[in-house]
Amino acid sequence: LLLVEAEDVARMMPPREPDTHKRAAGYAVAVGGSRLMTGAVGLAGAAAYRAGAGLVAVAVPEGILQVAQAAVREAVFVALPETDAGSVAGGSHRLDEMLGQADALAIGPGMTTDERTASWIRELVRSSEIPVVLDADGLNAFAGRADDLADRKAEVILTPHAGEFARLAGIGTGEIETDRVRHVRDLAARTSATVLLKGSRTLVGTPDGAVRINPTGGPFLATGGTGDVLTGMIAGLLARGCSPFDAGSAAAYVHGLAGRLAADERGDGTTATDVLERVPRAMREVVGG
Repeated sequence: LLLVEAEDVARMMPPREPDTHKRAAGYAVAVGGSRLMTGAVGLAGAAAYRAGAGLVAVAVPEGILQVAQAAVREAVFVALPETDAGSVAGGSHRLDEMLGQADALAIGPGMTTDERTASWIRELVRSSEIPVVLDADGLNAFAGRADDLADRKAEVILTPHAGEFARLAGIGTGEIETDRVRHVRDLAARTSATVLLKGSRTLVGTPDGAVRINPTGGPFLATGGTGDVLTGMIAGLLARGCSPFDAGSAAAYVHGLAGRLAADERGDGTTATDVLERVPRAMREVVGG
């Protein structure tokens, strides 16, 4: 077990070279959203930028494209076919082109548990050739079928809260709390993936049994959308070249620090957007400059 400290995070962060450009700084793609959950994927896309990615693409069901475009003005977009309920029905040639150029993929926020959507998520994760952050309904697509996650091409980091972890692993939520470290190790080994278990304290574990403990964060992060911000931050750091273990560890640390900065001003009224807006300041405090 290792307690992550600011100095560790500073070493994990890849520097930007003086002559870098937006694609060299990292290209992240965020896939998510549905008719009744339009905000989550926008938070993730914006957070990838705040974590230092140079270019972010956001892919959403065609019916919410304009909403997403208004939420993340800096991103490029792709509209995906949708089900009658307004969730993603499948991919597109344009999305395939984006993924062929990108460095990291975040998938899951706001996507619903529609089986047609879930089936497509499972195929996208299996076939992705770039590192994947799997969160929210992306995780729910694998509920009770965690072993399927081992059949894939690229590295994956899973980012469940306790409920998502329980559904994924097929165990009771209360059972997780009896030995969180052991359960993180078990799921990481079972899925051959890095696992970030949110909570107090957030844990990040690898298939070989290494586990890091994140000391930042607190009850001020207990508000809708903060997990989507974390997902985007991890994707941004993966796109910049971090390993899943380092991306999860660094993002969790900075995310918690940004939450504290927001809570110092907003108290119990802190929102995910407040946390998002303070990510650059938190990164400066850790990295300097």
